[in-house]
Amino acid sequence: MPLRGEIITDGEAFEALAPHWWALWRNCTSATPFQTPAWLLPWWRHFSPGRLTVIAVWRHSRLVGLAPFYLEEIKTRRLLPIGIALSDYLDVLIEPGCEGEAGDLIFKRGMEIGWDSWEFEELHPGSQAAAICCPGKLANTTAIQNACPVIRLQGEDDLAGCVPARRRRQLRRARASAIRRGTLAIEPVSGDTDAFLAHLFRLHGARWAEREENGILDSKVVQDFHRDALAALSAFGLARCSLIRIGDDVASAYYGMSDGRRAYAYLGGFDPGFSEQSPGSILIGHAIAEAIREGVGEFHFLRGREAYKYSWGATDRWNQRRSFHGIEQP
Repeated sequence: MPLRGEIITDGEAFEALAPHWWALWRNCTSATPFQTPAWLLPWWRHFSPGRLTVIAVWRHSRLVGLAPFYLEEIKTRRLLPIGIALSDYLDVLIEPGCEGEAGDLIFKRGMEIGWDSWEFEELHPGSQAAAICCPGKLANTTAIQNACPVIRLQGEDDLAGCVPARRRRQLRRARASAIRRGTLAIEPVSGDTDAFLAHLFRLHGARWAEREENGILDSKVVQDFHRDALAALSAFGLARCSLIRIGDDVASAYYGMSDGRRAYAYLGGFDPGFSEQSPGSILIGHAIAEAIREGVGEFHFLRGREAYKYSWGATDRWNQRRSFHGIEQP
């Protein structure tokens, strides 16, 4: 049965894709939580920076391909991925076995839109968009974009199989120092995500205030997006968030995700008054141990080459950008 492609430009129709979208996402083993309706629908609701331009590919009533984009029309017409800037991984979704046919149809319908460039951002190794063939004689450029350090998880939840000994010693010292300050308790967040985010916003803001800078959460629209997205991620079992209390004080917050194959350390914050106790490191160690107990194979620190990530034994994996231009090569 031939595939059918449509271009969705209406927000309500985009929202109505969610049940079909979840089924497709679960079939795509390379997909991450950043490609779920839980993440991208809230992003569109809160930002909507251009004209909605989502390409959906169907076989009968089954969604087998999805390319969620929007058209930015400022100086030039750029087709950009929904989720850009706040998402560490971006991709299209194509059901296994349909890659060639659905990929061709995504491009065929995409060519009808009218753009000067079509940008595929933050494609991780193994992403489906990285493998789509360039149609016809379009100009197609690929460039390295951002490093996302990753730990391959091995061994037991004592971390000895995957985390360097020096970091494990530092973790033990941090825990001992925290206990000297008061009772140490790590609290998983399973229900009230708004209360968790209130702690995260405060702690993240306090850290950046010390530097006299604004952090990425210093915006109401970004905060509202995260309230919406984290509630949805939690409802679908993808959120992995926790707080650490030292005595009566919430000293650090960890905002993570897991899809059962990979764990993702998205964001954190800590009280500068507890910096000697390294509560953020204690929560990362806890998150890695939890991922091992869940049988997860990789722990992703996501974008950025901060030194602390490599102290945990992470190694770089590089995202790439693919750009297509509506100019035929001679």
